[in-house]
Amino acid sequence: MKIYSVYNIKGGVGKTTTAVNLAYMSAASGARTMIWDLDPQGGTSYYLCVKPKVKGGAKGLIQQKSQFENLLKMTGYPNLDLLPADISYRNMDHYLEKESRPTNGLHRILQPLKNSYDNVFLDCPPGLTTITENVFKISDVLLVPLIPTPLSLRAYNRLVQFLVKRRTKKLQVVPFFNMVNINKPIHRIVTKNVHQKHPIFLRSSIPESTIIEAMGIKRSPIFTYARESAEATAFQDLWKEVSQREKGHKRKKKAL
Repeated sequence: MKIYSVYNIKGGVGKTTTAVNLAYMSAASGARTMIWDLDPQGGTSYYLCVKPKVKGGAKGLIQQKSQFENLLKMTGYPNLDLLPADISYRNMDHYLEKESRPTNGLHRILQPLKNSYDNVFLDCPPGLTTITENVFKISDVLLVPLIPTPLSLRAYNRLVQFLVKRRTKKLQVVPFFNMVNINKPIHRIVTKNVHQKHPIFLRSSIPESTIIEAMGIKRSPIFTYARESAEATAFQDLWKEVSQREKGHKRKKKAL
């Protein structure tokens, strides 16, 4: 089971649209896929037309009072299940910190599903919290969407410094630019300079687009209403590059 987490210290960078569309493509390829909406705002749950409610809430999940499988919801898309958001997730740090091993909480929750899914996507809330440390510990790939501005790059540098201190050897960090507007000079300059100097950034990027924003009206992945659009192609290219990067990382680890 591979765990892909979509995360940024900052909010408003397109984490949820990325998580939903990549999870949809994973499922459409035939992979058994689950997406967990960890953000109490419930954006992923909204896009997938599922009520943001979990029986027992965050406390019940962490204390494993309910069978995790019974909390999962079908999305209506083949191979794609969802664990919805819940308003109580805003207190999840509090419950995790009461545990004897606070950074192992999410691992214990997901462990029973290791043979049930091929890919798990986590739509993560912003910030650097105990939830975040759990996410870093269990993830195979950390997808980091960034708007191409100096402030976003500054936030990304803070994240890198944090990860270096934690020595998260397993974690593969994959940054990419999201909500790109090529008509803005600062976006053109930042994307060009960063791609030239920092090969860790994916070459693929996602544009700023009203078609993507329409997910909030359609309440579905972009592929259900604009499959032939340039925006859908951009997500396909992104997922292809993420998959290729992950395979290359796996080969490199085996060689070592």
